[in-house]
Amino acid sequence: MDTIASLFSFITWPVSWVIVQFHKLYGAIFGPDTGWAWGLSIVSLVVLIRICLVPLFVKQIKSTRNMQVLQPKMKAIQERYKSDKQRQSEEMMKLYKETGTNPLSSCLPILAQSPFFFALYHVLSAIASNKKIGVIDQSLLDSARQAHIFGAPLAAKFMDSADKVEALGASLLDVRVVTAVMIVMMSASQFFTQRQLMTKNVDLTVKTPYMQQQKMLMYIFPLIFAVMGINFPVGVLVYWLTTNVWTMGQQMYVINQNPTPGSKAQDQYLGRLLKSVTTHGEVRGRTKRNTVKRIVSKGPDRNDIERKFITGLAKLGLAAQEDGTVEKSDTAVADAEGGAAQRRQQPKRQTKAKRHTGAAQQGGAKDGDSGESEPTTSLQKKAPQDDKPKPAGKPASGASRQAKSGQRKGPQRPKHPSKK
Repeated sequence: MDTIASLFSFITWPVSWVIVQFHKLYGAIFGPDTGWAWGLSIVSLVVLIRICLVPLFVKQIKSTRNMQVLQPKMKAIQERYKSDKQRQSEEMMKLYKETGTNPLSSCLPILAQSPFFFALYHVLSAIASNKKIGVIDQSLLDSARQAHIFGAPLAAKFMDSADKVEALGASLLDVRVVTAVMIVMMSASQFFTQRQLMTKNVDLTVKTPYMQQQKMLMYIFPLIFAVMGINFPVGVLVYWLTTNVWTMGQQMYVINQNPTPGSKAQDQYLGRLLKSVTTHGEVRGRTKRNTVKRIVSKGPDRNDIERKFITGLAKLGLAAQEDGTVEKSDTAVADAEGGAAQRRQQPKRQTKAKRHTGAAQQGGAKDGDSGESEPTTSLQKKAPQDDKPKPAGKPASGASRQAKSGQRKGPQRPKHPSKK
């Protein structure tokens, strides 16, 4: 680790200068030799670096969006070359090249932070070794060695010996408890951040190598940091825990405000947006109007979640416009009602007993209407009526007959006259 950190020694001077400037500010409030002053200086360094990396984060979001747009094409390539994995990979790489998409864009913020991370590690290692580095002179070096965060020195590590920890004015138990808790928190925040991305902000209907890559990173990164964390000084653990919390909060904001199409987060976002439109009767906010504008521009290419949102607006008598606003529309209500009528479920099929009972009741009602005094039972059947006049005194050919033994109960189908 020390060898890798020395490769970024050219950044140690600006990193140490930034820490010292923040230390002057917090030292005037909490005291120059306190852990609060030095710990908050490291936290402020993280915030400053992440603000500078916002353009890179925006680029990462755009690249992720491009990956989502390519999901249908990627799925088609998978189905076409399902038996040829090599050809499938070649076509995927060709698609990435044509569209200018980088599937490894999610790693860019981590790679960009690496020089600052190793430079801070180099600074803290020098403090632990009681060596001046960058703009940190002997007085600042003595102050930093006296600073403790929850009883653990700023430059102490989990794997340090008892003698080295005692030289920094602390006990080995305090150092290992504090560093262990921070390592667990660092790994847990890394895992939760990646899991949040996989479960809420990814279209799970399409399985691609990108999805497998993200799933793999969800388990690998926390494991890597947990193993490496035992060799990180307390100050570096503060740095990495702070940057993980920043990433988690930044990602939660993006998921809530600009979710991936087809994801669970988009369903929740459009549900909140529909509720807001129901309450206020309009789309409030530029970001929300841009969302509606994108959905309208898709036309028939909308996913199920977006079609559900448009249908919800139609039921309110509103139609989404190309500029992202909504307007009253009578045709929208009619279209919504027509679509609901088409989706209405067919009545359930009645059982055989219920059909027989209904047929018997219908036959009884017809006999009552014709004026006959004798009701027709379910065991009687009607013979086909003949158009010829029947002689008086003889029973009508349509007289009811008792069902024979073994005959099926219920209304019987009349026989054809030729088979009589």
